[in-house]
Amino acid sequence: MKKELHPIMLAGTGSDVGKSIIATALCRIFKQDGYRPVPFKAQNMALNSYATPEGLEIGRAQAVQAEAAGVPCHTDMNPLLLKPSSDHTSQVVLNGRPIGNRDAYDYFRKEGRDELRKEVNSAFDRLAAQYNPVVMEGAGSISEINLRDTDLVNMPMACHADADVILVADIDRGGVFASVYGSVMLQTPEDRKRIKGVIINKFRGDIRLFESGIKQMEEICGIPVLGVVPYYKNIHIEEEDSVTLDYKRMQAIEGKVNVAVVLLRHLSNFTDFNRLERDERVHLYYTNNTDELKKADIILLPGSKSTLDDLYELRRNGVAQAILRAHREGATVMGICGGYQLMGLEVHDPDGVEGEIRHLPGLGLLPVITTMQGEKVTRQVNFRFLSDEALCQGYEIHMGETRPAPDMQDSPLNKLDDGRSDGYFVNQKCMGSYVHGILDNQAFIDYLLEPYTDKLDRSAVDYRTYKEEQYDKLADHVRSHLNMPLLYKIMSEND
Repeated sequence: MKKELHPIMLAGTGSDVGKSIIATALCRIFKQDGYRPVPFKAQNMALNSYATPEGLEIGRAQAVQAEAAGVPCHTDMNPLLLKPSSDHTSQVVLNGRPIGNRDAYDYFRKEGRDELRKEVNSAFDRLAAQYNPVVMEGAGSISEINLRDTDLVNMPMACHADADVILVADIDRGGVFASVYGSVMLQTPEDRKRIKGVIINKFRGDIRLFESGIKQMEEICGIPVLGVVPYYKNIHIEEEDSVTLDYKRMQAIEGKVNVAVVLLRHLSNFTDFNRLERDERVHLYYTNNTDELKKADIILLPGSKSTLDDLYELRRNGVAQAILRAHREGATVMGICGGYQLMGLEVHDPDGVEGEIRHLPGLGLLPVITTMQGEKVTRQVNFRFLSDEALCQGYEIHMGETRPAPDMQDSPLNKLDDGRSDGYFVNQKCMGSYVHGILDNQAFIDYLLEPYTDKLDRSAVDYRTYKEEQYDKLADHVRSHLNMPLLYKIMSEND
């Protein structure tokens, strides 16, 4: 019987310091070491979401961490999800269901915070009763002292959980001493005692050159440095934030099937393309450059948090015309979720679900009409596409209903195992679907690439096996650079 460990929280000196990836690594490490870990992030802000087996919505990062931990994902792992819909407003998803849109100022005021705090605390308590340890993740910086009274996810959550807090700092962006020291010293005396160690992340170069820096940091902060984790490039884990897309804006190349994902302003669930991107037959890149779209063999229209706004922008910047021209010249065009809606004849929003735009003509590639609705559909699905017998898996997260235009025959792309149909199929080079994760299924990828067999000279990989290998590689990488005996000691000793 394994000894019970304290909950651990990975807190950050700032945003994008690598908290999520370290949490993912620890979930896999604890699983490897015989524990039954579970991830938890009280409040997440991200456009990338995932449908649980119950058909509810959580942040994609916690779904990835659950996969690394080897447990089914559940809304308790991310009870509060904020999905930005503009610079100032977000859709609020509580326990997997949207409860409305909130202005940032109103959301972060004190009124109503006690109810949300009760919800996230209860979610943690349920997980802690079933799993050990709970691998918690903070949000942004833990030293936003102006938001301390309304904070639901950082130190107040750590206090409720009685968690050991490990501070994660990004050395690559510079100022690591100031960010670590400031993050520690800006805490209240009680919270400061809870911070038990530091992890320096994203190190480049010879770690031996930082040995004196480790000693100095430990001296000025009074807490141990648990490790210095080097930056890596050869491990592929699904990312939470679209920040990473800046590194994927590449041009078409010779010798592979060039797949262009249209870079929408409100792009969501870009993890739909991770498996396709790893296929050695494919060169996948993100672009809204009309010249680069012309060079693509396949153009994918991704999900969108604001379909009508993105549709308006595509028409304004010439991308819509470039997509239509590329299709006329032989390129495949496929839309997923919001991208499926964009490909239709019209998009209507009579109740202003997305905003002020009530109606726009679509790209006209599919004979369907979409009407936005206030109720969000979230569910996991099993399906078969066209006449293929392979059972495929995916999930739906969308607002809106898409139907064939009057006098048009239904031509579904997918048949779901509950008898419903999904999407629209014109031909092998023109189709759309509401199913996120459709491109995680090898049978469908092979079908999508089939028209370009003259370019294909490499075999595909099994994606489930590939992802498991990546989690193990990440765990090995982090384990080899962390003082795991000290971490276990921290998580098991009595205060």
